[in-house]
Amino acid sequence: MEIRERKDSQVQRPKGGMITMPFIFANEVCEKLAVVGFGTNMLSYLTQELHMPLTKAANTNTNYSGTSSLTPLLGAFISDAYVGRFWTITVASILYQMGLTGLTISAVLPQLRPPPCKGDHHHNNQSLCQEANGGQLAILYGTLFLCALGAGGYRPCIVAFGADQFDETDPKQKVQTWTFFNWYYFCNGASMLVAVTVIVYIQDNVGWGWGLGIPTIAMFLSIITFVFGYPMYRNLDPSGSPFTRLVQVCVAAFKKRNLARVSDPKLLYENDQLDASISLAGKLLHTKQMK
Repeated sequence: MEIRERKDSQVQRPKGGMITMPFIFANEVCEKLAVVGFGTNMLSYLTQELHMPLTKAANTNTNYSGTSSLTPLLGAFISDAYVGRFWTITVASILYQMGLTGLTISAVLPQLRPPPCKGDHHHNNQSLCQEANGGQLAILYGTLFLCALGAGGYRPCIVAFGADQFDETDPKQKVQTWTFFNWYYFCNGASMLVAVTVIVYIQDNVGWGWGLGIPTIAMFLSIITFVFGYPMYRNLDPSGSPFTRLVQVCVAAFKKRNLARVSDPKLLYENDQLDASISLAGKLLHTKQMK
């Protein structure tokens, strides 16, 4: 009987809470080390290692930053509408890992980058540098695209996933939510500080192999740590994307543009079950301001 009671208590033990925070923070810290550490010094890598002209390197950096800023729209939609935050973060972290691994390998293997610059004695000892060829640039762009996809799935979900671990209806856990946000932004800022100092220093003075290898190893360990905490997480089911609802409203408004407005809002269609996640106390509030 005692064994059965112990098993029942283990099964009924609530999930989430502060116990899940180390797994989430570890993933966040490693992601910032990798992204900020490389993004801050990316121009140096493109110009010094791949011998790109400054304008081309700046354009590549801009394209990468812009893509990384747009992909979160796709990641948020997939997470909210289909797979949920845990699996979105996990798959995105793996894509990140693949991109960082490719960058590290290209920084280590000589055949994946152009040869070092050679001095030219006929032009005042200025260096002659061979720019990266098409294959080497294809590897660079492919790895950067994987990193951008990883950012798209990771960034919009990690903070919300951490907040999911607390039940807002429980006064005690509601207080813990603020504690989570305080520690989250502390870890976020501390990891960015380490990235722009220690990681950048290693890249400039030790080598890009170690400068990219350390964040790559850290990202690999963070994925294992994050997945290891799966039995402890509160995994909420996808509730539908707000983008889908926005499109539905626009389509419905267009189709019914010629209909007369009802005199009583109670005559409008309502569904307590479907509207619960986007309404107040299960009831949609109607307004005349948008008529």
